[in-house]
Amino acid sequence: TMSVKAFKLVSAVEREMLMGDKNYINIECIECCGKNLYIGTNDCFIYHFLLDEKISTSGKITFAATKQLHKYLGLKKPVSELKAASALTRLLVLCDSTITLVNMMNLEPVPTGARIKGAVTFALNENPVSGDPFCVEVCIISVKRRTIQMFMVFEDRVQIVKEVFTPEQPCAVAVDGYYLCLALTTQYIILNYNTGVSQDLFPYCSDEKRPIVKRIGRQEFLLAGPGGLGMFATVDGISQRAPVHWSENVIGAALCFPYVVALDDEFITVHSMLDQQQKQTLPFKEGHILQDFEGKVIVATSKGVYILVPLPLEKQIQDLLASHRVEEALVLAKGARRNIPKEKFQVMYKRILQQAGFIQFAQLQFLEAKELFRSGQLDVRELISLYPFLLPTSSSFIRSHPPLHEYADLNQLTQGDQEKMTKCKRFLMSYLNEVRSTEVANGYKEDIDTALLKLYAEANHESLLDLLVSENFCLLTDSAAWLEKHKKYFALGLLYHYNGQDAAALQLWVKIVDGDIQDSTRSDLYEYIVDFLTFCSDHDLVWKYSEWVLQKDEEVGVQIFTKRPLEEQEKNSINPDDIISCLNKYPKARVKYLEHLVLERKIEKEKYHTHLAVLYLEAILQLKSVTTDNCTERTELLFKLRSLLQKSDLYRIHFILDKIQGTDLHMESAILYGKLEEHEKALHILVNELKDFHAAEEYCMWNSKNREMQYRRRLFHMLLSVYLNPGTLDCALVTAAVDLLNNHAAEFDAALVLQLVPDSWSVQLLSPFLAGAVRQSIHTKRMTQTALGLAQAENLIYKYEKVKQKGIPILLSDKKVCQVCQNPFCEPVFVRYPNGGMVHTHCAANRHLNSNMTHHSSGSSNQT
Repeated sequence: TMSVKAFKLVSAVEREMLMGDKNYINIECIECCGKNLYIGTNDCFIYHFLLDEKISTSGKITFAATKQLHKYLGLKKPVSELKAASALTRLLVLCDSTITLVNMMNLEPVPTGARIKGAVTFALNENPVSGDPFCVEVCIISVKRRTIQMFMVFEDRVQIVKEVFTPEQPCAVAVDGYYLCLALTTQYIILNYNTGVSQDLFPYCSDEKRPIVKRIGRQEFLLAGPGGLGMFATVDGISQRAPVHWSENVIGAALCFPYVVALDDEFITVHSMLDQQQKQTLPFKEGHILQDFEGKVIVATSKGVYILVPLPLEKQIQDLLASHRVEEALVLAKGARRNIPKEKFQVMYKRILQQAGFIQFAQLQFLEAKELFRSGQLDVRELISLYPFLLPTSSSFIRSHPPLHEYADLNQLTQGDQEKMTKCKRFLMSYLNEVRSTEVANGYKEDIDTALLKLYAEANHESLLDLLVSENFCLLTDSAAWLEKHKKYFALGLLYHYNGQDAAALQLWVKIVDGDIQDSTRSDLYEYIVDFLTFCSDHDLVWKYSEWVLQKDEEVGVQIFTKRPLEEQEKNSINPDDIISCLNKYPKARVKYLEHLVLERKIEKEKYHTHLAVLYLEAILQLKSVTTDNCTERTELLFKLRSLLQKSDLYRIHFILDKIQGTDLHMESAILYGKLEEHEKALHILVNELKDFHAAEEYCMWNSKNREMQYRRRLFHMLLSVYLNPGTLDCALVTAAVDLLNNHAAEFDAALVLQLVPDSWSVQLLSPFLAGAVRQSIHTKRMTQTALGLAQAENLIYKYEKVKQKGIPILLSDKKVCQVCQNPFCEPVFVRYPNGGMVHTHCAANRHLNSNMTHHSSGSSNQT
């Protein structure tokens, strides 16, 4: 295992101070209470020293022991044990199987001579049950076989409380409340001396080795177990911590959190309770006492006393971090929580987490580093500042002091290794992206977003654009210079736009499209600019770039006017007339814009409708003069013109008609005549000039759409008359007339048709028409008869109701009151409702007053 410098061995009482040149004197036991150190010797003396701790300027700790006095007990036996009871200012001294009470200051026995006889060894209850502050509870192993006795010791008297018998002879004891932890001859047990309930812990052999029973905390003990294990046990007989591995011949053990210190013949060993690892070994020969007194660990040989001074935990943690032992440092730091005030601990622990994070980061352990930075709430600028030029020039950030790591910057950390550098940059990108939307970023979002933008731009990362089009805090000056340096002109335009500088953005983008500067981010940048101008609320900018946009591609460019936001169009914030005059140089764009006004926005203004029709007409005639073929473009234009002429009622008909005169646009002329209700002319053109009978029928259909039946019939009769004009004897017209009648029988008045058709036509020829006409006539007759029958039946029902109502007598007396005005009837004139309610005639006449009555009645109010 790797070592930690957890303790330092410092001499406290030198041999000379104690025994001078008397070689036969040996130290038997020690006690320490505050600055008072007591030593019991084999020649029946007690020595009292004052211990003074001194810290040199370099931080080195030394102890100076000043002898106060020494006292001979006069028994010629060794002093076996010493225990201080500071609340009573008494020292309990075990010598020759007797516990004597002496004054802590002058070492004189108490005047009453109070003592406890017949004790082999004893222990104080550090978790007393009596609750009396001027009383100490003492547990002794009695000279009587298999007996434990409990005493209460006061300033000048002692009192036995309880005597308990054990299954085997006890040889060591520790106390906590009512619980005794005992080392018997062959095993350790827990015994509740109040209830007598005992619980076996584990076996061991007291003949082979010295048992250790040590209370280490509330209801918890440390024991020397089999196989050289230091075992932990609670009063419930449970072990809540893993054991530590000692040598087989441990003499003593003590606790100085988070370490367990053990003493054997040659060494002092230090184990961590947190991870059970051995952390330190100090050579120490001839040691025979190891005890802890309120956190002070004291070891002694038979000739001298030494103190194990713990190094401050923070120093130990920093040493571990310095040797990159992150896990151990964190375990130790967590363990230190119980020894350090909460606020101080949190500050310290956060800092340790951050330091650990930088160690992992330097080893490219990015996942671990991220977790440590997150839990240590690292000011993310500490990390950004490692990367040269990433923090904005305006940032006020200064690195933590003392520093969290030993690196000047990323170049030093990676030693110029480009691959490592790239990995570190990738990590920072993902880390900044994660933290930018959390509270970690509060207060320095500008620094984070600017750094992220710089990393993205440098790495040519696709997220650069996402960052700039969403909410961000990138600082304009710093970011703009960086984007320009890396030739990210499109992104720079987005940055300008985000900062409300649309003119600067457009200027840049136009330069890219014109090839003045190079940036291949978007191949569709021209379309992007069109889209941008479409939604741009600065109309001056729209006008400024309209010429440029239209010159590039007038059909796409016109979208800056046709696709503007709906609410803006409805307000007509850009005057359509201004747009049209601007588009005069761009014929295709002008047509597209007028189509947008007329067909999409459905603006009902004569000038736009007429203008569009004229433009269609001019384009058709222009194409005809250039080519004789019916090209696709001309067909498309003809279709658009016809559709407009048919559906719109707003253009100037005569004006268009004059323009069409003398051209071959017969169909269009027919449509215009139709608009003027000059249907004969229109039909004449369709039938005699175009010979398009289907179109003639269609003409009748669309001209009579949404009109009454009579109007439609009139049109169809007109068409039939044109077909059957006596002046023309064309077989095709005759056939068309027959087809018209047979296909549209329902549109004709059969009686009128029979007057029109030539007598020479056979019934056979018109059989579909005649069959349809007869069927229609019979159907009409039958429907009329049905309607008449239903009306007669309804009339009969009403007649029956009337007779029935007349048959029921109505009694009227001066006691009956009107249901509306609540006054009695003065004359036999009244109105009666179907529900039986009776009212005055003048009350019934007033409909408003009577509304309730009519509402509740089963029929309408005139059914009286």
